[in-house]
Amino acid sequence: MTNILLINGSPSAPSRSQGILEYVIALLKDKGVNTDLLSVRDLPAEDLVFGKYNSPNLEQPKSLLAKADAVIISTPIYKASYTGLLKTFLDLLPQKALTDKVVLPVATGGSIAHLLAIDFTLKPVLSELGARHILGVVYAVDKQVTWSDSQTVILEEEIDQRLKESLEELLKAIKHSPQA
Repeated sequence: MTNILLINGSPSAPSRSQGILEYVIALLKDKGVNTDLLSVRDLPAEDLVFGKYNSPNLEQPKSLLAKADAVIISTPIYKASYTGLLKTFLDLLPQKALTDKVVLPVATGGSIAHLLAIDFTLKPVLSELGARHILGVVYAVDKQVTWSDSQTVILEEEIDQRLKESLEELLKAIKHSPQA
């Protein structure tokens, strides 16, 4: 069975990043894909801030990453970059933690001006962690992601379509990856 780890890099709860990932989980479940969700904000701040590489609290996230065929990373963009919270987590991963993983970055931001932030800030870090198959970013401006009365996200049609197309591309890439 295909395993996908979804990583939420938002320090806020609730957040658009989390909402999008919850929506993605529902879409993947309908396709019979096994998913695990990791919200970095739930990890102990002391482990992240002080760079405790060997913390027992990081064993489960590292294990989830090791068994994953693919990773979807969702983050808001602040000051032209992904969150510092996500960066501290990525810094604690083993050197080649993303080797043979297909990676799909998903980002939200206040304006279209931050569209390339992931290409210039996150993708180099993902490459350093061994990711060689990084799909194109799904980027949504905040106004394209709203909340329903039941606190689930509502995506504008364009973003919804791009996200679904990216998920199809992700699933195809997994089938052709060296790990498959």
